[in-house]
Amino acid sequence: MEVLKIATAGSVDDGKSTLIGRLLYDTKSLTSDKIEAIERVSKKNGLDYLDFSLATDGLVAEREQGITIDVAHIYFSTPKKSYIIADTPGHIEYTRNMVTGASTSQTSIILIDARKGVIEQTYRHFFINNLLRVKEVIVAVNKMDLVNYSEEVFNNIVQDFEELRAKSDFKEQKLTFIPVSALWGENIAEKSSAMPWYDGQTILEHLENLKLEDFEEKSQARFSVQMVIRPKTDEFHDYRGYAGKISGGSLKVGDQVTVLPSLTTSTIKEIHFFNDFFEEAPAGSSVTIKLADDINVSRGDMLVKSYEVPKETKILNATVCWMDNRTLVPGTKYVLQHNTNGVLAKVDKVEGQIDTDFGTADDANALKLNDIGSVKLKLSKSIFVDSYQENRSNGRFILIDTQTNTTAGVGFIK
Repeated sequence: MEVLKIATAGSVDDGKSTLIGRLLYDTKSLTSDKIEAIERVSKKNGLDYLDFSLATDGLVAEREQGITIDVAHIYFSTPKKSYIIADTPGHIEYTRNMVTGASTSQTSIILIDARKGVIEQTYRHFFINNLLRVKEVIVAVNKMDLVNYSEEVFNNIVQDFEELRAKSDFKEQKLTFIPVSALWGENIAEKSSAMPWYDGQTILEHLENLKLEDFEEKSQARFSVQMVIRPKTDEFHDYRGYAGKISGGSLKVGDQVTVLPSLTTSTIKEIHFFNDFFEEAPAGSSVTIKLADDINVSRGDMLVKSYEVPKETKILNATVCWMDNRTLVPGTKYVLQHNTNGVLAKVDKVEGQIDTDFGTADDANALKLNDIGSVKLKLSKSIFVDSYQENRSNGRFILIDTQTNTTAGVGFIK
């Protein structure tokens, strides 16, 4: 069954958890005991309706405050698709959580409170989706019941958002605007009779009709070696295979490939997954590749088609989202993890912090927690990279603090 990964974003009290809870309820993904618990707590809190936010805010602190403060991955399915939702906090101080949640998602739902319209936090949510090249964004204008289901209010919000979209350089991104009331389940899974002026799809209908092939990355093939397989058996005494995941494009038997960084060449002899053999494997496939020649290939190496060798460099210019309490300043050193390859990196220059309303970078020379900025890095040895626009997998990296071994930042190569 197809699996669609969804990121959610919304400011505090926009109703994000309620919307997700309603989706779970309407797709019959909540167990009977969970529904009973929601009914019991809703009644205890003096509500005359079911508080579906209780279905997702699993931490005690979340339930007490009525807000989301931690990232949760929520699973549900329909007869047509399976879904994984990354429910992330809406506070500005949780920007790193939003980046983490959207980094592996194919589509995103951005919530807007119909009473407030497009606000500064909306800029940040949309900017992050642009930065991560999320191709499909649903803008759910929530709490339409609190503005008397006004078509004018909805149209004004659409116009404001379109003005924001005009500043983006990611023109391939598709926006879909849907007026909803998550509390009452209007235009979530069922059409709303209160908004006859809206003739589009519900959120669930839109998600159901998305085609996963439209999200496939169409670029040059990259295969990062995660493991060298050498069975210790007599039957496979001379076997040598390379396990990993293909990104960008497909690889097939007979392709001439170059091993990076050694630049040695060979030909793909076999592609298999357990006992199944394939003539060709598309991007996203986790497979084992066997080469025709017995050459030296190790974990951290990369296989590419010989006519599609990426750029070799020791200097990276990147957009970095900073995730550490320790401020990023020039001169500090980190381990740069690029796919399965780790190298020592030094921060050469912080060229400025980027405004999340698509404004120009300021002249800040440091990045604090949740800041996004332009950074220049110098590496201890060369790596082979693409820009993030050209290849999402080979164009990103993380920075690891050498003292604490924590992930300090995530970068997107320009």
